[in-house]
Amino acid sequence: MAVHLVKLHAAPDLVERVYQALLDAISDGSLPPLARITQEEIAQQLNVSRQPVLQALRLLKQDGLVLDAPGRGVQVAPLDAAGINAVYQVRGALDALAARLAAQQAQPLDPALIERGRAAALGRDVNALIDADIAFHNAVYAASRNPLIQRSAHLHWSHIRRAMGAVLQASTLRESVWDEHEAIARAIAAGNADLAERLMRRHGERAGEHMTRHLDAAARRTGGTEISTGDNP
Repeated sequence: MAVHLVKLHAAPDLVERVYQALLDAISDGSLPPLARITQEEIAQQLNVSRQPVLQALRLLKQDGLVLDAPGRGVQVAPLDAAGINAVYQVRGALDALAARLAAQQAQPLDPALIERGRAAALGRDVNALIDADIAFHNAVYAASRNPLIQRSAHLHWSHIRRAMGAVLQASTLRESVWDEHEAIARAIAAGNADLAERLMRRHGERAGEHMTRHLDAAARRTGGTEISTGDNP
């Protein structure tokens, strides 16, 4: 499938950069579920050799984001309601704990995080929206002063990023997400741990519910069963 990717240049972290470029394309829908990916096409698009592409595809396969395609190459793994629900269960628990701990210290978040998110919500760049969302949640993790929360979240980050991309492509949610973020930030700054935890938990539940409804409806329309995003989403 033809997809426009920005060319990369040689660097020590080239495999990681190829991985990130492909993850971005999967997350923003440029490479949709079941899209076929070939080493040759990606190498040409990114202006790199086939070796870093092969290694990046192996990592994506280990993460459950791509699957072997019939014949030759690989294809993007479909999203499924159960996989998304599992992602948001993990993320929701971690985020709610982080919000509570941050609020217990009345740790204010940088207002620029909300401004950046609202600006991204007005645009069409899904990856900019994802980056802004991740920056907000990372700030909450940092404010919790519990490094294990952020490390635990990062174990699932590729699936979280993909799930976020699928949710944020729905324009109706883009601005309301940042209304919720702002309310969470206020509760944290005010030191209201119960409210911060409750708002954060509901924030994650709402996004997960929206996505599972969307995927269930899509599965009913196609009459098929979606494939899991991986054994460990």
